[in-house]
Amino acid sequence: MPLTRQLVLPVHRTVPWGTVGAAGAAGLLLAALTRTGESAERLSLYLLRAAILAFAVGLAFLLDDPARHTTSTVPTPRPVRVALRTALAVPAAVTWWTVALLLVPPDVRPPVGALTLEAGAAFVLAVTGAAAAVRFSEVTRPGLPVAVGLLATAVLAMLFWPGRWALFVPVEDERWAAAHERWGVVLAGAVVLGAVCAIEPLRRRVRL
Repeated sequence: MPLTRQLVLPVHRTVPWGTVGAAGAAGLLLAALTRTGESAERLSLYLLRAAILAFAVGLAFLLDDPARHTTSTVPTPRPVRVALRTALAVPAAVTWWTVALLLVPPDVRPPVGALTLEAGAAFVLAVTGAAAAVRFSEVTRPGLPVAVGLLATAVLAMLFWPGRWALFVPVEDERWAAAHERWGVVLAGAVVLGAVCAIEPLRRRVRL
C-alpha cells in the first residue's frame, strides 16, 4: 500500500490529460448545443450520446505509455498500474458527466439514470479496449486504434444492430427499458473483460 501511494503522483504525470481534456471539451460543447434552440432541444438525447462518445474516445488514450517497455520490469504489477490510471480518471469522468447533464435544460433532459448507465458502459468499454490492446500487443500507444475502433463500432451498431437487441433507442420507444437492461450487461461484461485484460500475460513475447 505505501508503494502504491508513492506511485500516484508519477502515474498522474504520465496520464495524457491533454487528450482526455480535449475530448471532454468537445463533448461538453455537444451537450451545450441543447441550449441553442428548439430543434437542438429535441435532439438532446442524441447530442448527449454524441457527447458521451466524444469523452469515451478521450478515455481510449488513458493507457498510452511511451515508456511501457521500460517499466515492464518494475516491481509494481501491471494490474496495479492500470488500476491507478483508471482510478485517477474516475473523478474526472464523474465531474465531466455531471457538468454535461447540467448543460442540458431540465425540461428536455433525458432520464438521467438510463443515460448514466450508457455513459458508464461507453467509458468502461474505451478503457477495456485500451487494456486489451496492451494485453495482446506490444503497442505503447493503443489510444488511436482503440478510439477509431470505438467510433466505428458505435456507427455500425446504430446502423446495423438487430432491432430486437437495440441499444440506441429514443426515450418514447417501448424498448427503452429492455435496451438499458442490455446496457447493464454490456457494462458488466466490459468490467470483467477489463479486469482480465489488466492481468500480466503468463508468457511475455520475446522481442528480438
